Amino acid sequence: MNDAIAVRRVHIIQGEYKVIDDPDVVLSTILGSCVAACLRDPVAGVGGMNHFLLPGSGGAMASGGDATRYGVHLMELLINGLLKKGARRDRLEAKVFGGAKTIASFSNVGEQNAAFAMQFLRDEGIQVVGSSTGGEHGRKLEYWPVHGRARQYPLTGAETQRTVALEQRPVRTPPKPVDNAIEFF
Repeated sequence: MNDAIAVRRVHIIQGEYKVIDDPDVVLSTILGSCVAACLRDPVAGVGGMNHFLLPGSGGAMASGGDATRYGVHLMELLINGLLKKGARRDRLEAKVFGGAKTIASFSNVGEQNAAFAMQFLRDEGIQVVGSSTGGEHGRKLEYWPVHGRARQYPLTGAETQRTVALEQRPVRTPPKPVDNAIEFF
């Protein structure tokens, strides 16, 4: 595969997922302790990526947490998005990236994220064909979802710290539109 073929780059940020069936698209993200799961159905020619901050559980989301931060939510969305585009669950294959321990004094949420992703995929019967998790530095990830090719670049300590700062910022939800309705008496 030639890099010049990938004419469109789509960046995935924390709390997002994308499903693509265009062979000319490359998905990219920057990971510190976050994890990105890349899934595809090679027969249907469709794939996607998510980017989650915390492993999460149904209980964590029910207690009022923002669901888009949690792996359990984003994994389900990614799989369902693939199925809607014609993928079959029994043909899905996965690659998992991220989960670094970027700050030594913090708990190792990156390790928990990676372990969650691997266990989730095992529980769903989805074969993991590649992974690169852990370590002390972040990574930049590129994934060609239709072809299944992945490439990562290690980030320096300073780049990782910027990534961690971005990951730890709260996800902002857009403000609700103002009600412009006029009521006449």
